[in-house]
Amino acid sequence: MKQSRMFIPTMRETPQDAESLSHRYMLKAGMIKQMASGIYTYLPITKLVLNNIEQIVREEMNNIGGVEIQMPVLHPRELWEESGRWQAYGSELMRMKDRHDRDFALGPTHEEIITALLRDELKSYKKLPLTLFQIQTKFRDELRPRFGLLRGREFIMKDAYSFHSNEASLNETYRDMYNAYSNIFSRVGLNYRAVEADSGAIGGSHTHEFMALSEIGEDIIAYTDESGYAANVEKAACPVPEMMADAEQRALEKVATPGVDSCLALADHLNIELIDTTKTMVLKVDGEFVMILIRGDHELNEIKVRDYFRAGEIEFASDEEIRGVMKASPGSLGPVEASVPVYIDHQVNVMSNYPTGANIDGYHFINVNHGRDFETAGTGDFRFITEGERAEDDSGAVKFMKGIEVGQVFQLGTKYSEAMNLNVLDENGRSVPVLMGCYGVGVSRTLSAIIESHHDDRGIIWPKSVTPFDIHIITANPKDEEARNAAESLYETLGREYKVLYDDRKERAGVKFADSDLIGLPYRVVVGRGIKEGKVEIKARDSEETAEVDISQVTEYLKANY
Repeated sequence: MKQSRMFIPTMRETPQDAESLSHRYMLKAGMIKQMASGIYTYLPITKLVLNNIEQIVREEMNNIGGVEIQMPVLHPRELWEESGRWQAYGSELMRMKDRHDRDFALGPTHEEIITALLRDELKSYKKLPLTLFQIQTKFRDELRPRFGLLRGREFIMKDAYSFHSNEASLNETYRDMYNAYSNIFSRVGLNYRAVEADSGAIGGSHTHEFMALSEIGEDIIAYTDESGYAANVEKAACPVPEMMADAEQRALEKVATPGVDSCLALADHLNIELIDTTKTMVLKVDGEFVMILIRGDHELNEIKVRDYFRAGEIEFASDEEIRGVMKASPGSLGPVEASVPVYIDHQVNVMSNYPTGANIDGYHFINVNHGRDFETAGTGDFRFITEGERAEDDSGAVKFMKGIEVGQVFQLGTKYSEAMNLNVLDENGRSVPVLMGCYGVGVSRTLSAIIESHHDDRGIIWPKSVTPFDIHIITANPKDEEARNAAESLYETLGREYKVLYDDRKERAGVKFADSDLIGLPYRVVVGRGIKEGKVEIKARDSEETAEVDISQVTEYLKANY
């Protein structure tokens, strides 16, 4: 393709509103154009890269028996009400009405649609297993779209759904998908980790996220160097401490703590360490109030709380609700004579003689001991793990790193099939719900993650597997007829074996070189002054070395080095 005929509106200045490196480079390289917040037009280079990523995805899906279909973007409200997600999905679901005042949603995901499709077609277990997938635009009304394609309101996703008559079949496809995703992200050049994760709005019992390692990542991964252990920090299990040796329980005492409304302030007031304090929170679990105690230096993990109670909805009680139930302000709450059930974290379970609020504003208790001063309704893992703690596989100390979620695999079980009556007759002629799996790859997000991983201070460095073009031919002086003719000849010759972008624009050499570095194709061939001696310069984008090659040997050089 001649660059004069391509639409690549590169920019010299860094856009002020671009928050991530990939967003900046995509704007500067003329790859995307924002139409509205979180909504972009994909310009030619982006479309070529997306096509390559999609081809890799298709190949890996085909290798494990996936069959491609295309489902509608518009989803009837009735199907989402059947699954219970019309309201539960929340404000990210883009809703609209047609001319007949019927409610629809723009699809953020397709569990409802695929379940409705299969329930009308599947009748017998003999038709299972079955795996269907699509690559399609999705819509989510993000509260704060940012980072370009990393968090948009309109994006491209591959979603696949599998259907099974038994757990063994579901587990086999889950493993196949896990391996296929590993292949996909390896092939596109990402440094990634597959981590244990939370199923979120999709639901299901077992899930892994595929995280591209990046400083711009919004997710934190807990991992160890000693093993393959990795988990999203939301799911990483905290070690259960050994019980402390019996300590002498001191007398409970109420002390005045005017103006003390945080654990740090309490530690300063009592002249103790933060780790010797406790933090008391009141939450609503499916509408019922509970109190949870964690250590003062720890942070409550709402995902773990939800999983502990197997709850549908978890939220912190408001200040007004707390005062109504506990008769005290949030900074003075405690478990002694609490009017709601009290649960404690495993770490609190091995503490003794600790301080808590007294449920009277301006007062705390010291020397509190559970079992003596209050009864617990349960003990559990309610907090985020911290760096340096032992991993749950006991392989070593946990470290943290950031990651961009580019894919996720779920075992849905019968969550949707039971709600929407997707049943088949089993071997004994009984009607049973179908087991389901769900598997997603963020195609457009993967493109951004690749740029986050493959770049330098001049621009993008495309991996060969996804590059929009293989070779960038540049004429340093477009007015030099001999150079133009040589470049045209190379363009025709190399175009028989490679994808070639030929910069035939009437621009200064410096502009062309800057754009070439920004666009980031694997190899650049410069036809300049050396053409008088039959020489051209060849440079790999990921190297600072330049080779002077006889023009008759360019094809052989590239075959040996590409």
